[in-house]
Amino acid sequence: MSEPLTLAIPSKGRLKEQVDAYFAGAGVALRQTAGARGYRATVEGLGGIDVMLLSASEIAAALVGGDLHLGVTGEDLIREAAPEIESRVALLKPLGFGFADVVVAVPRSWIDVSTMADLDDVCAAYAHRHRRRLRVATKYTQLTRGYFARAGISDYRIVGSAGATEGAPTAGTAEAIVDITTTGATLKANGLKILDDGVILKSQAQLAMSLVADWTGDMRTAAAALLARLGATLPR
Repeated sequence: MSEPLTLAIPSKGRLKEQVDAYFAGAGVALRQTAGARGYRATVEGLGGIDVMLLSASEIAAALVGGDLHLGVTGEDLIREAAPEIESRVALLKPLGFGFADVVVAVPRSWIDVSTMADLDDVCAAYAHRHRRRLRVATKYTQLTRGYFARAGISDYRIVGSAGATEGAPTAGTAEAIVDITTTGATLKANGLKILDDGVILKSQAQLAMSLVADWTGDMRTAAAALLARLGATLPR
């Protein structure tokens, strides 16, 4: 028996509910193989597909590492895991849910700072005055580095964030942040504003394919049958 195609979907939360609804609407019925709390499933009516339920971040990492063939997760997580995305992951179809923007935000009290160029000036002045670099709190290290480099900003340092990133400036652990937002309400509640040109990525849930996984002819056949139901096609 040949190895199955591996597909991963989110294991919990709102994103799982949205993926389940999307698949059901496309006529793709998933049956969990170990009951409601199981982390494996099959696709009814389509053989040769092993479905795994993982966290959204695990799915992104597994696609980039070639440990999955197909997966559904946020584009922000994929691009954070693979800055060189074009050689590792193909985005097959945006799914129209899971929207979130990755943004650069600074304190609203910085009334003269509204663009990345303004932030560059602040970073340079901060480094001159304090003899250390301005701190940017984020979980999106790769996206932040790439965006700041394109903006020509170098006088900063990244502070890893494991908790509520938007609280870092108030807590005194960072001066600015890069984080995701849907409405901007949480940023505003924490006294922050998004820079006018500070949207790094407008993200949503993506049906994605690993380009570095091992693909057999049978796997491609199974993938084509599944993707036909989901309104997507395999890249040539």
